[in-house]
Amino acid sequence: MKKKIIDFSNVEKILKPIKRKGKKIVCCHGVFDLLHIGHLKHFESAKKYGDILIVSVTPDKFIQKGFDRPYFNSEQRMESLSSIEIIDFVILNNSTNAVDIINKIKPDYYVKGPDYKNSKEDITGQIKNERFAVKKNGGKLIFTEDPIYSSSSILNQSGSLYNSLQQKFIYKIKSKINLNNFNKQINKLQDLKVLVVGETIIDNYVFCETLGKSAKEPHLVLRDFKEEKYLGGVLAIARDVSDFCKKVTILSMLGQKKEYEKYIKKSLAKKIQPRFLYKSKSPTIVKKRYIEHITNNKILGVYTLNDELLNKKDESIFEKMTLEEIKKHDVVIVSDYGHGLITKKLAKLLCKNSKFLALNAQVNASNSGYHSIQKYKDVDCVVINETELRQELRDKNEKLEILIKKLTKMIGINNLVITRGSNGAILYSSKDKKYFYCPAFASKVVDKVGAGDSMLSIMSILIKSEFKNIISLFLGSLAGALSVGEMSNKVPIKKTKLLKYFNHILK
Repeated sequence: MKKKIIDFSNVEKILKPIKRKGKKIVCCHGVFDLLHIGHLKHFESAKKYGDILIVSVTPDKFIQKGFDRPYFNSEQRMESLSSIEIIDFVILNNSTNAVDIINKIKPDYYVKGPDYKNSKEDITGQIKNERFAVKKNGGKLIFTEDPIYSSSSILNQSGSLYNSLQQKFIYKIKSKINLNNFNKQINKLQDLKVLVVGETIIDNYVFCETLGKSAKEPHLVLRDFKEEKYLGGVLAIARDVSDFCKKVTILSMLGQKKEYEKYIKKSLAKKIQPRFLYKSKSPTIVKKRYIEHITNNKILGVYTLNDELLNKKDESIFEKMTLEEIKKHDVVIVSDYGHGLITKKLAKLLCKNSKFLALNAQVNASNSGYHSIQKYKDVDCVVINETELRQELRDKNEKLEILIKKLTKMIGINNLVITRGSNGAILYSSKDKKYFYCPAFASKVVDKVGAGDSMLSIMSILIKSEFKNIISLFLGSLAGALSVGEMSNKVPIKKTKLLKYFNHILK
């Protein structure tokens, strides 16, 4: 069986003598996470078109079928496939799609199942690229007519992937969604013009090893290995939104000396247009965190910032910038980190002039006890965590739902989302006077930094576009779950990945 498993780099060498003999090569490609009768029928149909059947397998790191997937790793999946007599060779692909393997094999026939025939239903859009690669290499794309089965559906129904709370929630989502309408709504998000307002933060992560206490002095000693920079604060929100919407503008501040401006503009997608105030007597905000390189635990944080409020001159400049931009945008997302950018006057201006205002007013190490959401009034969507809610209302013990209603009434919030870590999230709609609950879906937590911002970015555009509350909460929660699986804001939320997770969880 193992002789059937060939290395990607040896493909051409192995196939050269076979092709010389005039034998026809057939290629199938996929994840094949859980082999079932549908796969076997598919391979039988494919083999009818040629002499040699090669099955290409997607590597674990490129699989986007939901959390805790793949169920079986690459080696296990290849070993299972190699045990099928009708398959001649099994190859582990080296990319997200089959284009590279098609170019390498140059098959006479590339065979896909009937579910790929309508390219409009392909979320990734990769079938078009694969079709072009097959044609370029002189082959033919074939769609079989075998019955459609789904590994995701089988695994979902088996109860091995999701706990009872998650299963109950997924069942409720299935009963509430019309996928055709959903896809149309998702496509309409492209038309939204989004303005993101708040502080720019550069997250600087230093990966190191803890050596111990200094021999001569009472302090901790670290040895650094590498350093990475990530776009944080409102830059991360803009990146998340930009994969869903065509026009995204940033209003933010940098230090007086414009530190990191070139790096920021180089790192942002072209569709994101940043406008910066250069705050007087201030540096660009940098949050340096020392990370234990094996466990990824944070050891120490050192912040470079001036969190004094803007002086009158800077406030006036930023007010003018805001008034110029706010009327051009459908959605305004404010992430107020409490580092001095958004004064009470600017908060009032944002609330009064925004067509749709989404807000996250975060509590952090430098503003705890001083920062308050109460300078904002009449907000369409707010995302905060349970700790921030209880701190805002100075109440440690009251039932959460009572506090949610209290804050909603106090500020005038249409949709309030409370994140609760492993306990999931709650959305309260003051219009419907109804609570919506979503369990947590993250299977691994690498770093919580930026998770609330990711949730805010996705939920704001969904609620503005009148998605059902339960759908908005679910997609927002999935965005947060994807965010905590990565280090800081290293990887923005991608539309294709989020929708693939959404679709596979619902199968």
